[in-house]
Amino acid sequence: MKRRSAPAKSGGTRFGFFGEIISELKKVVWLSRREVMYLTFLVLLISVAAGILLGVVDFGFANLIDKLFLGR
Repeated sequence: MKRRSAPAKSGGTRFGFFGEIISELKKVVWLSRREVMYLTFLVLLISVAAGILLGVVDFGFANLIDKLFLGR
């Protein structure tokens, strides 16, 4: 018969939890301002390109439906 181990304690109060969050955030390697600006620009550029592409496809399908089914 296996013996169950006692549940692990969380290690403190709520303040201890926030202290652990802060210590973990200090370990994060943050991006430089230049990298953030470049990646933000890249995301915006791709979003605009995808929006234009989807708009063109939507316009094409709308015209196709109008001509085939509605006879306009």
